[in-house]
Formats: sequence, C-alpha cells, structure tokens
Amino acid sequence: MTKKKSGFWTFVFSLLPGAAEMYMGFLKMGVSLMGLFFGLVMLGGFFGQSIFLLADVVVWFYAFFHAHNLRAMDDEEFYALEDDYLFHLDGSGKEFWTKTVAARYRKLAAAALILIGASILWNNLLDFLYWLLPGFMQDVIYMISYRIPQTVLGIAIIVAGVWMIRGKKRELLDEEEKEEDENGRETDDTDA
Repeated sequence: MTKKKSGFWTFVFSLLPGAAEMYMGFLKMGVSLMGLFFGLVMLGGFFGQSIFLLADVVVWFYAFFHAHNLRAMDDEEFYALEDDYLFHLDGSGKEFWTKTVAARYRKLAAAALILIGASILWNNLLDFLYWLLPGFMQDVIYMISYRIPQTVLGIAIIVAGVWMIRGKKRELLDEEEKEEDENGRETDDTDA
C-alpha cells in the first residue's frame, strides 16, 4: 500500500523524473517516466538531434508536476489511486493503443519519423560536404543548411495550424447538420 511521504523529499526526488513517484510507492509510474526521460536522452545523443532534448524538457515538467499533484491529493484519492505504467505497458491497454492511438495518430507519427530521418541524413550529408568543399563554400553551405530546416519547420507549423482550423470548422459544420436533422425530425413528428 502506498503512503503519503514527506513533502521535502517529494520535492527533492521530483527533480529527477519518476523518482518522486517511486518514492511515493508508484513504481510502475516512476519507472515509465524515468525510462521515457532517459530513453529520449539516449536517442538525442545517439542521433545527434536536439528535438529529443526538447521532448525531454516536456517530460521533465510533466513528471515534476505529476509528482506534486500526487502529493497534493487528499488521502482518499491518493490511497484509491492504482499504480500503472504511463503507457499501459502491462498489456491491459493493448486495444487502446492499437485501435485508438495508432489509428488516430498514424500519419502524424509517420510524418515525424520522416522529418527526423531527413534531418539525420541532411546533417550527415553536410558533414561530408564540409570535408570536400573549400572554406568559402563551407560558409555558403552552412547558411543554406541553417535556413532550410527552419523554413521546413515554419511551413510544417503553418500546415498544422491550417489543418487544425479546417478540422474545427468541419466539427462545427457537422454539429450544425446534426442539429438541423434533429430539429427537422422534431417538426416532422409534431406534424403527424
């Protein structure tokens, strides 16, 4: 059974993602947060991509506030909380992951993987070109290589924003059609 622990030690352990959860007795939560954090550090170091470190900052903040929210729960909620993996790795959430998340975010995940792969290839190609080209050409290539990823990211952000707006517009139109159908049926029922 998990017990509420010292606020001071919860704060100290919350500085390392997952450690505070483990300290409070939520081992599965803590292991999954810690594994995610250090897995992203490892991937960022292995691939040399700072995007993984940006994701790590998000994981760190999530883990920090998650630990303090657990600590701030009243006793009844705290003792009723079950220890579970962050991503339901124990098999209980398999249907959730395969049907809901995979279906919904498949294209987004594919696009992210393509961008990460293209970025890795681009960096390796640039390293090769720096080795081959004379000094003044290296400066030109550096400026181009600095601007292209930023331009691609800017375009991707704009496309994502437009996609989100179009999705919201579709939702509103679907709601209006649904309301019109319901109102039309109600008037048909009253006429009969």
